[in-house]
Amino acid sequence: MSAGMATGHSEKAYALLKADANKILKLIEVQMENLTMPQCPLYEEVLDTQMFGLSREIDFAVRLGLVEEEDGKKLLESLEKQLSALHEASVQK
Repeated sequence: MSAGMATGHSEKAYALLKADANKILKLIEVQMENLTMPQCPLYEEVLDTQMFGLSREIDFAVRLGLVEEEDGKKLLESLEKQLSALHEASVQK
């Protein structure tokens, strides 16, 4: 595989992971606005399941050499910070 092709695959893999992280954020936003409060076990279960799935996707991409481990960690940390801010905002309402 050429270096350009590998870079293209890496960029695409990271973009897909980032899109999945954004989907999780939107899912939780909708759930918090319309369905349940953050204290609800359903909210926690959905969040835990989605975050676990994303972490497994990132691990797989790292093992394939498509994403650097540090970039994967940063993506998860960023999502966790956004979700935490969203949670804090809903609690203060």
